[in-house]
Amino acid sequence: MYIYIMSRITLITILLCAYFFCGNTNLSAQNTTITKSSTLIRPPYLKIGDTVAIVAPSGVLRNRTAEVEQAKNLLETWGLHVQIGKNVFNQNYHFAGTDTERWDDLQKAMDDPKISAIWSARGGYGTVRILDKLNYSKFRKHPKWIIGYSDITALHNQVHNEGFESLHAMMCTSLQDNTETIKETITTFKEALFGTPLTYTLEGSKYNKPGTVSGQLVGGNLTILHTMLGSKTSINTAGKILFIEEIGEYEYHIDRMLQSLKRAGYFDHCKGVLVGDITKVRRNTTAWGVSVEQLILDILAEYNIPVAFNMPAGHEKDNRALIFGRTVELTVTSEKSTVVFHK
Repeated sequence: MYIYIMSRITLITILLCAYFFCGNTNLSAQNTTITKSSTLIRPPYLKIGDTVAIVAPSGVLRNRTAEVEQAKNLLETWGLHVQIGKNVFNQNYHFAGTDTERWDDLQKAMDDPKISAIWSARGGYGTVRILDKLNYSKFRKHPKWIIGYSDITALHNQVHNEGFESLHAMMCTSLQDNTETIKETITTFKEALFGTPLTYTLEGSKYNKPGTVSGQLVGGNLTILHTMLGSKTSINTAGKILFIEEIGEYEYHIDRMLQSLKRAGYFDHCKGVLVGDITKVRRNTTAWGVSVEQLILDILAEYNIPVAFNMPAGHEKDNRALIFGRTVELTVTSEKSTVVFHK
C-alpha cells in the first residue's frame, strides 16, 4: 500500500511538472517575452528652452553636414537648444564612426539630465550593433524622447521593452527635401514633441479590413522587426496594434519576413495592423502575382483583426509622427480609417 501511494504521488508530481513546463503549447515563443510594465512611462513633453541632442547611431553622414545644420536651425526656431554629438560626422566604413564612438554619443545623451530628447541624424544600418552596450540606469531617472525611424526601429524596440514611449518621426536627413514638400512631416513632429494630441484620418482602401480596436502602438520598419526576432529586443505584440513600413524590398522578401513574424506568434494576440508606406518595391524576374496589400491580407487572413492601409509614415516625404507605446484607437472602414492617440 505504501509503495502504491508513493507511486501515485510520484506520477501526479510528474504530470504536474509536465503541464507547467511543457503542456501549454498554445503560448508562442514571441509572446513569452513580457514587457516590464503594461503602462509605459511618457517622457516629459518639450518646452521652450529644452535641449535636444543630435546623434548618429547608424549610417555615415558623409556630405550631410548641411542637413544636420538645417535640423539644428529648425529646432532653434522652436525655442530649443541643440547639442550635436562629437562623433556625428565621423566615418568608419559604412557607419558614422566606430561602434564605440556611436555608442558613446548616444549613451552620453541618454545619461545627461539636461537633454530632453535624442534625435537620430539618419538611419541606414548600425543601431543593432550598439544596442547591447546601452545602459538605461540614468535614462530611467531622466527619461527623454528617442526620435527616428527606419534603422532606429531597433532602438524603439529596446526602449519599449525598457518601459518607455518613443517617437517614430522624421530625422535630420529628412530635411534634404524642400520644407514645403514635407510640411505635414515637420508639423506632426513638432506637435508630438510639444504634446499636441495627434489624430489622423487616412484614405480608404479596398484592402482595408474593417473594425475598431484600441491598444498600444508598436512596430516600425519590417526588416528591423524581422531581425529582432529571437532576441531580447523583440517586442511582445499581445494586446497591441502593430505598425509596419518598408522600402526597397522584393515582394517575396516582404512575404518571407511577414511569414517569419507570423510563425513567431506576432499576430496571435495582436489587436490590429496599421500599414504605412511600402515603397520602391523591387521587381523580381518571376512576378509575385498579387499586390503587396493582398500579400499582407493573405498572411493575416486567419486573424479576426482590423487592418488599415495608407498610413502616411515611413520612407516617403509625408512621414507623420507616431508615438510608439501610446494607446491609440484604430477605426477601419473601406471608406477611411482613423488613428486617435490618447492624451
